[in-house]
This record gives sequence, C-alpha cells and structure tokens, in this order.
Amino acid sequence: MVRCCIQSLLKLVNSFIGMFGIAMIIYGLWMIRAWHRHMDDSDYPTPWFIYTILGLGATLCVITISGHIAAETANGCCLYCYLLLIFLLLMVEGAVTMDVFLNRNWEEDFPEDPSGNFHEFRDFIKENFDVCKWVGLSILAVQGLSLFLALILKALGPYREINYDSDDYVTIEDYPHLRNYGNQPRYVVGGPVYGTR
Repeated sequence: MVRCCIQSLLKLVNSFIGMFGIAMIIYGLWMIRAWHRHMDDSDYPTPWFIYTILGLGATLCVITISGHIAAETANGCCLYCYLLLIFLLLMVEGAVTMDVFLNRNWEEDFPEDPSGNFHEFRDFIKENFDVCKWVGLSILAVQGLSLFLALILKALGPYREINYDSDDYVTIEDYPHLRNYGNQPRYVVGGPVYGTR
C-alpha cells in the first residue's frame, strides 16, 4: 500500500514537470511564429534562444515520460535512469543559476540573439523578479521532491520479499516458477491397481 501511494505521488509530482515542459514548448512555438512574422520571410536562421527553449521543453517532457514509466513499473533500471536524468537537470540548472548570480558579465557567455527575445525575456524577469523567483523555486522543489520520491520507491523495491535466514524455510509454493511440472508423478483415480504375480 505504501508503494502504491509513493507511485501515485511520484506520478503527480512528475506531471508538474511535464506541464512546465509543455508550457516551454508552447512558448517556443509562439516565439518562432513571432520571429517569422517579424522577419517577413527573410533567410535569417531561427535564433539559438528559441531552440534552447524548445529543447528544454522537450527534455522535460522526456523526463516526465521516463518518470511515469519508472513510477508505474518500480523497476530498478527505470528508476536509476530517471534519477540520473533529474540529477543532471538539477546540475545544469544549478550551474546556470550560479553563473548568473556570481558572474557580473553573464550575458557575454551566451551568443548574440538577433531576435531580441533573450533581452525581452531578461527584462521580463527583472521586472517581475519576485514572481519569477517563486516560480523557479517551486520548479526546483518539484524536481527535488520527485528525486526524493524516486529514491524512496527504489528503496521499497518492486516486489514483496520474504525474510528468512536460510533456505530451509523456503517452500516450492513460494516460487512457482521453480516447480518442475514435467516430472510430477501420475495419479490414478479409482481403486488400487495390482499387477499380476
């Protein structure tokens, strides 16, 4: 029952990550539409910032799908892959955040954005810093909670285990796949059959 609750919680928390990924994809598609409308069918390539937003959104959706699979199966391999993806995502987010806060010239680390979307995005964050701060912290909290729930689910394991000290307490009924059905004795229904003497 505890495993079922943890699986449901992990799916719920993981859904928030997926919704954020879908929102990033929609925002990226909107920026592509605005870029093409602004450029009037010229041959300028789509800027890096738009591709980055689309890539992050797709990555979050892939992480969400792997998280749902890991939560449903409670398989060790799936859970390890999911934990690795969440951990790598948190490390990348932490590195970008530390670069922005510790480096005064952090904008020089990024390539030039001819669309101006990067500067609009930066200005929007500066104007609404309190709201963006809480949104960012809630996203980090959801990712941390999903990491924690996946660790708990991994610790619980996928199957019930029988605690015993030696193999003397194990019966063949506990492991039906070990039964040898081909060598079972044949039984006769009816009275005893006696051979001739």
